[in-house]
Amino acid sequence: MTFAVLRDIGSSPVDQDIARIVQTTRCVAMVGLSPNELRPAWGVARYLKSQGIRVIPVNPGHAGDTILDETVYADLALIPKEAKVDMVDIFRRAEAVPAIVDQALQALPHLATIWMQLGISHPQAAALAQSRGVTVIQDRCPKIEFPRFL
Repeated sequence: MTFAVLRDIGSSPVDQDIARIVQTTRCVAMVGLSPNELRPAWGVARYLKSQGIRVIPVNPGHAGDTILDETVYADLALIPKEAKVDMVDIFRRAEAVPAIVDQALQALPHLATIWMQLGISHPQAAALAQSRGVTVIQDRCPKIEFPRFL
């Protein structure tokens, strides 16, 4: 995947992280993605896919189905390691974040980023991921943020 030259990334450390994430992310596991095209997660997944990023749906209620040409997995641990998931995008309530982060840290050897969607943050789970060398973005949307750096 080839991206255009980055625009001015500004001085914010978060902007610098996002600019790097835009350049390096190749495979996203999207927790909470459903087949409902009216849901925000579906629009974000479609956008990421349009940018050449593989999006693997994670939703126990739709496990085994297909969303946007990808098999849906019940949880992160079931995604084959050869998928090389480097980002987990969380579309779940904040209460669910710690368990998702724990599973991501254990199951995804290529994990570089935990992304929590708009309205979602969990400081303790974020601190745990950061202590393991994983970049954490909270309360932001890649569909909004990525175009700023493309």
